[in-house]
Amino acid sequence: MTSSILSLFVGFLALNFMPSEKKIETQLVRQYDTADPQFRRSLGVLLGPPIIEGNKVEVLRNGDQIFPAMLDAIRHAQKTITFETYIYWSGTIGQEFTEALAERARAGVKVHLMLDYIGSMKLDRQQIEAMRAAGVQVQRYHKPVWWKLARLNNRTHRKLLIVDGKVGFTGGVGIADKWRGNAQDENHWRDTHFRVEGPVVGQMQAVFMDNWTKATGVVLDGEEYFPPQETAGDLPAQMFSSSPTGGSESMHLMYLMAITAARKTIELSSSYFVPDELAVKALVAAAKRGVKVRIITPGKIIDSDVVRIASRERWGDLLAAGVRIAEFQPTMYHVKALIVDARLVSVGSTNFDNRSFSINDEANLNVLDPDFAREQVAVFEDDWRRARPISLSRWEDRPWLEKLSGEFASLIGAQL
Repeated sequence: MTSSILSLFVGFLALNFMPSEKKIETQLVRQYDTADPQFRRSLGVLLGPPIIEGNKVEVLRNGDQIFPAMLDAIRHAQKTITFETYIYWSGTIGQEFTEALAERARAGVKVHLMLDYIGSMKLDRQQIEAMRAAGVQVQRYHKPVWWKLARLNNRTHRKLLIVDGKVGFTGGVGIADKWRGNAQDENHWRDTHFRVEGPVVGQMQAVFMDNWTKATGVVLDGEEYFPPQETAGDLPAQMFSSSPTGGSESMHLMYLMAITAARKTIELSSSYFVPDELAVKALVAAAKRGVKVRIITPGKIIDSDVVRIASRERWGDLLAAGVRIAEFQPTMYHVKALIVDARLVSVGSTNFDNRSFSINDEANLNVLDPDFAREQVAVFEDDWRRARPISLSRWEDRPWLEKLSGEFASLIGAQL
């Protein structure tokens, strides 16, 4: 009996750790750069949704800007709120969101809240019940029950808030007090979120509907969720998603396409930077053809030491090729942004690691506009000034215990 239970457990682990789709196995061939119209066409065709014009995207830095904007949108909702997030914890900001969502539900707004089960484990059950009692439809993604153990490792890491089908938010922030403030100390994290208006909000809504339908079997449709979209600005944008249940390699492909097409610059902000072999080769190739590549990752203040150790283990070839890597010093760095040639900006929930590329459900917003990209480069520069560059010699001289730990961490790199 014991051996049968053990065999069953090992089988469930294998199902969780095995990729559900074929992975990208070869490095992309560089056929165009980011200024070539083919780059935009390929993004639209290979990633799924088209790049559409007429959008407005506002950058929000840190909790002092992010949370008031999100709560204001919620409190002014008239018809619908759809909200999907990984982290939602009890605390002061969690309570504010709970009260705002419950108040709108009592006012007759249709409120749908998708919480990842693992990411919301620190949310008091009383808050969940208070929202449900007010009329909020709360769905917890992939609750660990025996008939779903094969999907336990697949989490929704998407961060989407759409109000009345017209205003959307995405980025890196979680609903927890660690994101409050202005990154002023190690207890207040550095992060960026984006407020979006225009036709691309319809694509954001469609991404939310993807998991809502999978989890509940209910299709949310109609003008309350998908109203006619008016032009809100002049930015071309695209919202796309990835999931191991379909299109798991879309996010990985997008990053490889952008890096391969880079002509001048790559600025990567990555809270969890554990590149696979293909990503390392693509970044090295870009640096060798003269692209200025800079990467910001967290420093010693990080919520996962294993990730940091595994990340640093993979820096050798990058640093040797001229890639510049710097560790953010003031606090935990949770930003997730890619800027290529001051032309493409990709932001959302995706980390630069295999968990985001192959295991989790993720969603990213791509914006193709030089003016918007230059604004994000300025934000990157500000972060770079508060980061400590790591030289090749310094990396080679890291303590032997860290090197040994890095070897062990690399063995589970596919799960980080």
